[in-house]
Amino acid sequence: MKQLTMKRTLLCTSIATIMGTLSSGMVFAQDDGSVEEVVITGIRGSLVQSMDVKRDSTGVVDAISAEDIGKMPDTNLAESLQRITGVSIDRNNGEGSRVTVRGFGPDYNVITLNGRQMPAANLAATSASNSRSYDFANLAAESVAGVEVYKTGQAKLSTGGIGSLINIKTARPLEMPGITASLGVKGASDTSNRTGSDITPEVSGIYSQTFADDTIGVALVGSYQERDGGYNTAETSSGWITNKGSVAVSNNTAGIENLPQENDVYAVAQNLMYSINDIQRKRTNAQLTMQWAPSDTLTGTVDYTYSEMDVEQHRQELSVWFWPFMTGGSFTKGTNSKGSVVAPVIYKDDSTADIGMGVGDWGTINEGNSVGLNLNWKATDNLTLAFDYHNSDAEAGSKDDRGSNNIVTAVQYNRASTTVDYSKDFPVMDITYADGKGLEPAKFQSSGTSFRNSYMKSEIEQAQLNGKYEFNDSLVKSIDFGLSLTDNTGRSAFSNAQRDTWGGYGGAEYFDDSLFTRRNLGSEFDSISGSSNPNLEPHYYDVDFKGFTKAIADASIKYNDKSAQLYFCGTTPRLCADPVFSDDRTVEEEQTAAYVQGNMSWEWGTMPTNLAVGMRYEETDLTASAVIPNYTALTWVSSNEFSATREGEITAQATNKYDNFLPNVDFDISVTDDVVLRSSYSVTIARPSYLDLQAGKSIGLPVRRLESPGSAGNPELEPFESTNLDFSSEWYYAEGSYVSLGYYKKDVENFIGYTSFKDTTYNLYHPGLGQRYNEANAATGNTNNPEIIRNYILSQNGGAPIVGNSTDPLAEFSLVTPVNSREASIDGWEFAIQHLFGESGFGGIINYTTVNGDINYDNYNTNRGEGVDNQFALFGLSDSANFVVFYDKNGLQARVAYNWRDDFLTAAFDGNGQRNPIYTEAYGQVDVNVSYDINEQISVFVEGINITDETQRMHGRHKNMVISAVQSGPRYNIGARYKF
Repeated sequence: MKQLTMKRTLLCTSIATIMGTLSSGMVFAQDDGSVEEVVITGIRGSLVQSMDVKRDSTGVVDAISAEDIGKMPDTNLAESLQRITGVSIDRNNGEGSRVTVRGFGPDYNVITLNGRQMPAANLAATSASNSRSYDFANLAAESVAGVEVYKTGQAKLSTGGIGSLINIKTARPLEMPGITASLGVKGASDTSNRTGSDITPEVSGIYSQTFADDTIGVALVGSYQERDGGYNTAETSSGWITNKGSVAVSNNTAGIENLPQENDVYAVAQNLMYSINDIQRKRTNAQLTMQWAPSDTLTGTVDYTYSEMDVEQHRQELSVWFWPFMTGGSFTKGTNSKGSVVAPVIYKDDSTADIGMGVGDWGTINEGNSVGLNLNWKATDNLTLAFDYHNSDAEAGSKDDRGSNNIVTAVQYNRASTTVDYSKDFPVMDITYADGKGLEPAKFQSSGTSFRNSYMKSEIEQAQLNGKYEFNDSLVKSIDFGLSLTDNTGRSAFSNAQRDTWGGYGGAEYFDDSLFTRRNLGSEFDSISGSSNPNLEPHYYDVDFKGFTKAIADASIKYNDKSAQLYFCGTTPRLCADPVFSDDRTVEEEQTAAYVQGNMSWEWGTMPTNLAVGMRYEETDLTASAVIPNYTALTWVSSNEFSATREGEITAQATNKYDNFLPNVDFDISVTDDVVLRSSYSVTIARPSYLDLQAGKSIGLPVRRLESPGSAGNPELEPFESTNLDFSSEWYYAEGSYVSLGYYKKDVENFIGYTSFKDTTYNLYHPGLGQRYNEANAATGNTNNPEIIRNYILSQNGGAPIVGNSTDPLAEFSLVTPVNSREASIDGWEFAIQHLFGESGFGGIINYTTVNGDINYDNYNTNRGEGVDNQFALFGLSDSANFVVFYDKNGLQARVAYNWRDDFLTAAFDGNGQRNPIYTEAYGQVDVNVSYDINEQISVFVEGINITDETQRMHGRHKNMVISAVQSGPRYNIGARYKF
C-alpha cells in the first residue's frame, strides 16, 4: 500500500501542477448561445441512436440506447446485451446474469460504469468463489441510459477484457436540461413460482432537474423489485466415473446389453438428484448525481451508486447414490475403436444405500457502493483535461447464520434397487423398495448436514487523468493521453460446518411425521421430455427446515453429542454455519498505466479517412495471501467419504510483478457516403481468476477413498494476452437501416492449462486403504464393497470411529495446479442487418456470429492413467443469433425477439472432481413486449420472457450423461409509466 500511496501522491501533484499552469487564463463565463435539444424516443429512435454510435466510433463498437430516459429495451440489462451481435448470456434462475462476447466468457470481459472499472462479488455454493465476472442481474435496467460494447482494444480503455469492454452509461442531469421525471410501476408474474406471491411489485423512477440557467443539475434514479420464482433440476451432482471398456463396469456382465468393449470409453453416474428450488429476490438500485458547470469550460460531477440483491432460497432434494458397478441395463452401441464413447441407456443399481431427502434454506446479500468525482475542464480552445476518481466496492455473503448454502438430509433405508432411464432429456429414476411401500414419513430419520459459508468482497480505488489536445489544420487532428492508478483487491473466503453422520443420526422416533409434506414429482418437470414416464418415482417430500434442524439438535442432547459443529452459534446445540473461515484468500493488484493515442483524419481522394494509433503501458504488482486450514487426521464416515480433522491454520503468501505494452491501430475509410470499411489491430489482456492466483494448497472435502482431488494456486501466472485483428464493412443504406459484415481473429497467449501431480498433502493416514482394509475385505468375502468393509471394521472396533493410523498408507491427493502453457486462436464472422420499412412503423434485426477455436475437447481422452496429459480446451465457444421484429407507430410499440446460442463447452471438471467435460446444449428463447402511449404522459406495457417455456440441459462426454436438466418457466410483466 505504501507504493500505491506514493504513486497517488505523484499523480495528484502532477494534476495540481497542470491545472494550476493552465488555469491562469480561465474565465468563468456563461454562454448566451441557444442549445438545440434533440429528444429521441421509441424503438426506432433507439435503433437510430445506436447505429450512429456504431458508425461514428473508432474501432468496432456496438451500442444499446435507451428508448427513453430510464427505459432500456429489456427489463434485464444482460437480456438487452444479448441483442448485440456476438454477445451471448448465461442465465441464472431463468434470468440473464453474465455475458460472453465472441466466445470469451464472463471472466474475460471487463465492465465499467461511466468509464470506471467496476468491482464484482460472486458466491460459490460449496467453495470460495474464484470469479471476477460482473452479474448484470444486480443492476436494474431502468437506471441505465445506454451501453457501449468495445470489441477492439483502445489505449484509453481499462484493461482486463480480451473479449470486450462493456461500458454502462447512466443519466447526467446537465445532458437533459430542465425537468425530467417519470414513475413506473410493474407487476411481475413468474410461472415457476410455487410458494411466493403470484404477482410481485416493481417500482422505478427518475427525477432530474437543472437550475441557475442550466449550470447546476441533480438527478436521482431509483428502482425496487421483488420477484418470487424458482427452478427445478434433474442433476448428476456428484459427477460421472469415466473408464475404458477394459475396466469392468460390473461384476455380472451377463445382464447388460451393449456392454462397453475394450476400446470404448464409458461412464457411470455416481448419483441422481431431483431438486426443487423456490427463490424470493429483492433488488434495490439507486443513483444520485450532482453536477455544477460554473463556466462553459468547467463541469464537475459527483455521483453515488448503490445496488443490493437480497435473495432467499429454499431447496428440496430427492436423491440416490450409486455404486460404480451396475447390475443390469444397457449402453448405447459402441464401435470398439478410437473415438467410441458410450453411455448408459438403462442403468440398474442394486445397492441398498439410503434414499436422501435433502432440504436447504438460506439467504444471501450482494451489495455494491460506488462514490465518484469527475472534473472536466476545457483548459484552452485546444486542450481538454478530465480527472476522475472513484472508490467502489462489492460485497456478497450470507444474511445470517444459516450460511450462504446448506443441506440437511432426511433418509429412508428400505431401498432395494434403482433403475434410471437415460434415453430422454429427463433421466427417469425408478426406485424399488424392500417392503414395496415407497417413501413413508414414519421411517424417515436424519443423516449428514452441511452448512456452507461463502464470502467475497472486491474493492477498486481508481484515479484517472485523461486529456485531449486538438490541432488546427493538421493531418493529426488530436492526441489523447492519460494516466491511471488502480488498486484492485479481491477477497474470497469459505467455511463448511459439516456433520459427517451420513450413516444415520437419530431414530425415526425423533422426527414427527408432520415435518414432511408429500408432493408430486412429475408435475415439477412437466416441460422436459421424458418426465411423463410412468416409471418415474411418483413423490418427493418437502421437509420443514426449521422443525427438522431443531429435531436434530434435540436428538443431539439425548445423545450427549458435543460435536463442535453443533456449537458454532452459542452454548445451545444448533445447526448453523461456521463464522470462522477455513479458506480465506486475498489477491491485491496495483495497476499503474499510461497511454497516448494520435488521431489522424484526411481525404483519400474524395473518401474521408481516419487513422488512430495508440499505445498503453501497464505495470501490475500482485500480492496473494491465503489462510488455509491445517488437517491432522482422516475419519471414515461413510462408504466413500472421509472427514478431515482440522487443527489450526496455515498462512501462505506470494508476490508477482509484470508489465505489458498494449498497442492499437484503428483505420476506417468511407468509400462512399454510405459505405464504411474498417480494420483494427490491438493487443489486450485479461487476468487469471482469483482461485488460480491463490497462494497455498487445498484439498477437496470430504476426502474420497480413491482419487481424492485437491488444488494448488500459482500467483506467478502471467495474464492472458490477445492479439486481435478485425475487418468489417458497413453499408448505411437508409435512415435507421444498415447491413454489416465483419471478420475477427484473436491469437491468445498464456492461456491457462492445468497440470496435476500426486501429493501426500498434510501427511494424513488413510483408513480406507492398506492392511486394515485388505484384511476386512478378506473377512467379508472379498466383495470390495466399501460399505460392507466399513461396517465390519466398526463392529470389530465396538462402533468406535475409524480413524487413520500409522498402519495405514498416507492419503494421496491429485492436486491440480494452473500453468501458463497454451496458445490458442479464435476467429469468426459477424453479420448484422437492421432495416426500417419506411414510415410503416415496421422493422427488423437479424444478426449472426460464428466462433471457431483451434483447440477442442477430446471426449475419448479420459484424462486418466500414467502418461496421459491433462486436456486443455476453450470454454464458451458457440455460434449465436438474434431475430427481432418490431412495430413502432402512433404510440404503439411491439417487439418479438428470438435469441439463440449453439452448444458449447462449459467446464472441464464435473461434480466428481474428475476431469470430465460439461457441455451446455443449444438454447433458444422468445421474448415479447408491447407498449402503448395513451397520451404524452402515460404509457402501459406488457412483457413476456421465455414465452415458449424452453428448458436448459447440460451433459458430459455423451448426451446421455446428463449433468443437469433445468426447468424454469416463462415470466410476465404488466405495468404503466407516467412522465411528469
